[in-house]
Amino acid sequence: MAPDEGEERGDGIGMGRKRLTRKHLILGIALTALLVLDQWIKAVVVRTIPLHESMPVIPGLFDITHVRNTGAAFGLFAGEISHFRTLFFVALTIGALIVICLVFRRVEENRVVLPLSLGMIMAGAVGNLVDRVRLGYVTDFLDFYWHGHHWPAFNIADSAITVGVLLLFIDNLFPRRGA
Repeated sequence: MAPDEGEERGDGIGMGRKRLTRKHLILGIALTALLVLDQWIKAVVVRTIPLHESMPVIPGLFDITHVRNTGAAFGLFAGEISHFRTLFFVALTIGALIVICLVFRRVEENRVVLPLSLGMIMAGAVGNLVDRVRLGYVTDFLDFYWHGHHWPAFNIADSAITVGVLLLFIDNLFPRRGA
């Protein structure tokens, strides 16, 4: 689609009066790629590994283990009534997505790390939200351990949120010159 007359394309793609800029592309690609990867790998785990069974990847350190997480991180709210828990997580996720969209609107057009980090956080939030709404739980499968001490199992969506928050922190810790 060609930009409106008098509107410069710059680094964006014309969309009426709005432009799809580099920051939009970065967020969109991160969000889409990680969401698809998260849902695809979860589906593969569910189809190929029985619930509560493990497939060793690095013996003594890392397994792919099929578990269901009805709570939040580290099982928070796992014992709560299912309807309350689902509504709570849906509301929390929608609230977080609204805040991320509001922050994203203020991101400068030429930024790279900030839209990437926001896209990663959104992908993780949406990936786990899809599971909660569709299934009532989140499929976790990444199981790291050492000498019988296990870190709580997690998934690609959790990893995307964690890395996205880390990138957000680093981006704010080292502000760009001239900003």
